[in-house]
Amino acid sequence: MVVASGGELGTTERVLTLLGLLQQRRVWTGVELADRLRVTARTVRRDVERLRVLGYPVHGGQGVGGGYRLGAGQEVPPLLLDDEEAIATAVSLLAGAGGAVAGAGEAALRALTKLDRVLPARLRHEVRALSGSVEFFGRGRTPVDPEVVMTLAGACRDEVEAGFDYPSGGEVRRRRVEPYRLVASDRRWYLLAYDLDRDGWRSFRVDRMTGVSARTWRFRPRAAPDAAAYVQEGVASRVYAHQARFLVHAPADTVRAQIPPSAAVVHPRGDDRCEVVSGGGSLDYVLMHVALLGHDFEAIAPPELGARCRELAGRLAAAGAALPGGPGGDPTPG
Repeated sequence: MVVASGGELGTTERVLTLLGLLQQRRVWTGVELADRLRVTARTVRRDVERLRVLGYPVHGGQGVGGGYRLGAGQEVPPLLLDDEEAIATAVSLLAGAGGAVAGAGEAALRALTKLDRVLPARLRHEVRALSGSVEFFGRGRTPVDPEVVMTLAGACRDEVEAGFDYPSGGEVRRRRVEPYRLVASDRRWYLLAYDLDRDGWRSFRVDRMTGVSARTWRFRPRAAPDAAAYVQEGVASRVYAHQARFLVHAPADTVRAQIPPSAAVVHPRGDDRCEVVSGGGSLDYVLMHVALLGHDFEAIAPPELGARCRELAGRLAAAGAALPGGPGGDPTPG
């Protein structure tokens, strides 16, 4: 693109900027466009005509309430990307929409909307099918290789087996899976898949995978768990040595706002209570985190959690007994 002297936009860049403005808002007046582009109304009319020549259906109205708007439909020229480029672009935008790029979620969604609008019908179907293979909870943060995400998302969409090397038990082993969904958490990307060697559903961290490949061997989809819920519960509790459940006397939305989705799963139990499922290296660690939420709560499971509650309560009471105003302590000064 060429930029004219004096800081003014060159014709090509100005026309592309005009197209972007028309995609952002339903209707623009000629005066508004001229002001944004820093040109005359006559130049705006010429640039609109250039877009029409290229095949973009720009409609114009006269009088009060008139203005320019970009029409939708088959008249919009196809995007100048081949199949692989279009799908790779869609996956990268999906990663941004899931929060893998901080602050890029809304911009990525806008870009996805524009991409979907100008893709040929064949590629639009491919991208929409691809987007159906990706789910989210929270906002992703850890970036992953877009090519890996593209390969896995394509395998989910096409229902073909996938393979990758994955660390387990101190060594890296090759895994063969039937991929089901990609899930973005508030920290990482995960793949929910049926592990053919272990004969069960498993979730895998995408950033730990190497040598990712999709096979041509198709499979018949199995009855699958809810992808986002399964992965979230695994991240929040199943991966830890100890799991615990609590009944918290506060609305689920209130508690969800206090706990990252990767730290606990919160289930509503009526309007003013919820169940919190979490895990940790020790029950004491989980118990203290729930206590610090500031709500009344009850321990549900495991059975030994009740004993931990009583012991910690005794420790806290003893720790505060010697302070002014505590049992057995000096009266509060004053």
